Amino acid sequence: MSADEWKQAAAEHAILHVQPGMKIGLGTGSTAAKFVDLLGQKVRAGLDIVCVPTSDATRAQAAALGIRLTTLEDDPLLDLTVDGADELDSELRLIKGGGGALLREKIVAVASSRVIIIADHTKRVETLGAFPLPVEVVPFGRGSTERLIADMASDCGCDGSIVLRRTPDGSPFVTDNGNYIMDCHFSMIEDPEALDDALKLVPGVVDCGLFLGIADIGIIAGPMGVEILTSDDDAFEPED
Repeated sequence: MSADEWKQAAAEHAILHVQPGMKIGLGTGSTAAKFVDLLGQKVRAGLDIVCVPTSDATRAQAAALGIRLTTLEDDPLLDLTVDGADELDSELRLIKGGGGALLREKIVAVASSRVIIIADHTKRVETLGAFPLPVEVVPFGRGSTERLIADMASDCGCDGSIVLRRTPDGSPFVTDNGNYIMDCHFSMIEDPEALDDALKLVPGVVDCGLFLGIADIGIIAGPMGVEILTSDDDAFEPED
């Protein structure tokens, strides 16, 4: 099977957790898009759900599929969010934000009673950090913010280049929130909790791509089949 097929397999397992009447957060990225496509098929078959997208791209995809949409202003509490990850470890700690939607993804996830992460097996790691950690920053004072990010990260044992994300034409990548992304090439993050706490102290940092204590279930598909990871407090069983 290819990576695309593994992503599809993970999405097919996640759709089993969807029940009529749910309010669902829709993630962003290539794997989450597989789930949105499947959800669109269910909606066309009569499934009654309402969803909050985590990006403009996901909103456009869901709307084109006829999925009914809402906002956290109108529906601040969600039953379920299904999203992908750039990395996840055995404790369901994640790095997200490769698509630039980390802030909205985190807001929607935290507003949800349950969060399911779907991924192909290449995203499973022993230690986070091989994927560059995205940090969303406000444009004002970016140079100063970058310096402070480097200092705080170094104090946590994380060193490496910090690069402003750019579009193919060389201009800064701008998130749906009007901010920039700094990609931090740390290679290894031994203490994600300490780094997350440190980055939150930097003025100009909006949030970072460390998702800690947020995911409840991880569905990872690969050559050996589908692996299910669960947090200690999750006992939810999907409908058949």
